[in-house]
Amino acid sequence: MMNNKNILVLPGTQWQVPLIEKIQQMGHRALVVNPDPEAPGMIIADDVLVSDIFNKDHVIQYGHDRKIEAVMSDECDIVMNWVAELGSIFQVPTLDEETASLFTDKFLMREFSKKHGLKHPEYRLCKTVEDAVNLLKEIKRPIIIKPLDSNASHGVFKCSTEEEVRCYFDESMSFSRVEKAVLAERFIMGTEFTIDGVKTPHGHYTMAISEKKHFAHNENIANELLFSHYNSYFDYDKLRATNDAFVTKSNLQFGFTHAEYKYEDGEFYLIEIAARGGGNMISSCITQHMTGYDTYRYLVECAIGHVHDEDFSLRPEYRERVAILKFFATPNGGGKVRTIEGMDYMESEPDIKHYCLNFQIGNIIRDALNDSVRIGFYIVCSENMEQLRRVIDNVEQKFKILY
Repeated sequence: MMNNKNILVLPGTQWQVPLIEKIQQMGHRALVVNPDPEAPGMIIADDVLVSDIFNKDHVIQYGHDRKIEAVMSDECDIVMNWVAELGSIFQVPTLDEETASLFTDKFLMREFSKKHGLKHPEYRLCKTVEDAVNLLKEIKRPIIIKPLDSNASHGVFKCSTEEEVRCYFDESMSFSRVEKAVLAERFIMGTEFTIDGVKTPHGHYTMAISEKKHFAHNENIANELLFSHYNSYFDYDKLRATNDAFVTKSNLQFGFTHAEYKYEDGEFYLIEIAARGGGNMISSCITQHMTGYDTYRYLVECAIGHVHDEDFSLRPEYRERVAILKFFATPNGGGKVRTIEGMDYMESEPDIKHYCLNFQIGNIIRDALNDSVRIGFYIVCSENMEQLRRVIDNVEQKFKILY
């Protein structure tokens, strides 16, 4: 493998920092584009372009000037179509534009599932509010309306009545980027899961599965993802097979995958799937802990032209490993933060791999309205469930937000 490749990374937020660091550790140069020059990824980059990442003329000219030899991103849905387009422009390995559309457009995901005989709820592409209202009347059950290609649960609403559909439809549509339409579908009752994997030319490997829980004030916003390789109550082998069927029938040649499913009446229903790693450091921290594989190394090698097969099968010695991504709840609905207790424990506990607070003392915090404005999170990676539970109990006892 040749060293010193110029690799373009989009964008330069905190979620790309582990990828940028891996690029540099492997002897390459990370060239980062981001509108904020003080963003974490910009600070550690080898070279930067301060620009809106979707200013195509600026980014393309920058790529030509710097003779970029690879294009990469992770944990960022909104950039994947642009990464595919840049891959075509610079003739470097990325997902192709058709595949990028499949893994970002929720309506296309439903159509793909229907075509290949995969489970899916009743759904409809809605260009007017009447389209969504008609679906609600036809199925006579609650529906969920969502933008075709937004992220972080923006514009996602559960609707049980015609009045609710009419109230939320325009807001939901406002978050659709490529096409002004909304996906309406039957709301699936049941437990939600995430499943993260790696696609190679040979096949698709599952790296981590989580069972999700949600905030009481909004059932569309997750507050806990508990990762394990098996579950006494749900058939994870069936979930793996269901997810593999979608990915392997697609044209994705290599890369990470992150999908969300719901379980209802013995079946796993795809909610959405992306051709990138799970956010909030799932792909950069949790999946690597769960399996022991350096998946970022593989991703970089493929991006610079060495697209190859690799065996990411779960090794027996990692079967008991567990992890949790847990989001802090806003105490009592919100208030002005006076002090934060327990930071010494968050710093000293070795199983706490990362934590992040999106507020400071003196700030006013409220219940989150969507995924992007949760007040913070922490990640625990342990060798077994007993140890994980001990750490969670300690956090709940020691970490306090006081108004």
